[in-house]
Amino acid sequence: MGWPGGPDSRGSARGGWFGDVGLLGLRLFAGLALAFAHGRGKLPPSEKFITGAGELGFPWPAVFAWAAALSEFAGGILLAAGFWTRPAALMILITMLVAGFGRHAADPFNVKEKAFLYAAIALACLGLGGGRLALDALLRRRRLRAGS
Repeated sequence: MGWPGGPDSRGSARGGWFGDVGLLGLRLFAGLALAFAHGRGKLPPSEKFITGAGELGFPWPAVFAWAAALSEFAGGILLAAGFWTRPAALMILITMLVAGFGRHAADPFNVKEKAFLYAAIALACLGLGGGRLALDALLRRRRLRAGS
């Protein structure tokens, strides 16, 4: 029989109930931390942030600065809520890879580490989705009930 959500579980491929609770905790912490500790301060993008986007070679620096700031702020909130989880995770992943490999390319690893951690979390959410404890799953269940 085993413990609930363990290797013997007949639950989800993510580890059953414990896997879904773990994914919820990961989404909540990473999403809210990204949104409020990093994204909120970039809205609206400062001239320095826009100039930095231009220095990375983006053709329309102001547009890309807004995209990065919104990816962090709105994407973080969406990730935390589990709403449009995969599109939000994709935008966060792209933004964090640009931050890690572009903006912080010359910095020591301990500076770029945060961007890579957020990228890894976004990659996991891109692959797994939000789990059963996400708004996406709730809305999907409601649509299925309404269609039955």
